Amino acid sequence: MGCFGFLKGMMFVFNGIIFLAGAAILGVGIWVKVDSGSILSFLGKIDNAPAELSQVLNVGYLLIAIGALLVVIGFLGCCGAVKESKCMLLLFFIIVLLVFIAEVAGAVVILVFRPLADELFVKVGEAAVKNIRKDYGKNADVTGLWNTTMSTLKCCGFYNASDFVGSPYYNNNNMQFPPQCCPGAKTPCDQMSANNSTTITGCFPKIKQLVDENTVVIVGVALGIAALEVCAMIVSMVLYCRIKSTLA
Repeated sequence: MGCFGFLKGMMFVFNGIIFLAGAAILGVGIWVKVDSGSILSFLGKIDNAPAELSQVLNVGYLLIAIGALLVVIGFLGCCGAVKESKCMLLLFFIIVLLVFIAEVAGAVVILVFRPLADELFVKVGEAAVKNIRKDYGKNADVTGLWNTTMSTLKCCGFYNASDFVGSPYYNNNNMQFPPQCCPGAKTPCDQMSANNSTTITGCFPKIKQLVDENTVVIVGVALGIAALEVCAMIVSMVLYCRIKSTLA
């Protein structure tokens, strides 16, 4: 009974954390859909954006779906262990198994269709540059979003500072670049030209660099999640069989 009680306690704590995390993600997803001034509305206003980019507008629904799924999994795991409900434990096992299969399938799809993802990034980049040159310095929402992104990531433009050439900001500030393009500057760059602006790291290369540098961490986290899912399925089946044998 000691081992049985330990497994029940672990199931309760583990799935309790999952339940709280799911509730938080669900709340964020609902907030994103309600907030009309979020990044979703901004992306929807980008001119000449590729059709694939419109899928980003569904991120709120994605968060809601993930949050709801985690809430259900956490609830079934907690109640199934505490109430010793074979039905709940079986449903928990089935849902986690389906999620695990979906993750494996998703990983295979990403590896197989990697060239298509690269093409999508090219289209997104073209749309982002057009957006900068059309609205940066004229549209407050666009300008604010890019300024925040560049200040946070310490980058300039999508590819580099030359993305700002021809933008309303560039034309209205004597062909100068935003201060984010000059490390330590608080005013537009008055010494930078389009020729040397390409030496400034763009936001897309910066994000790609961060992903490449943390590939091991990302893979490790993915494998850790997969291992936890396998352990959860094993423990749920052990409890299921133990409850069945004690009731027999």
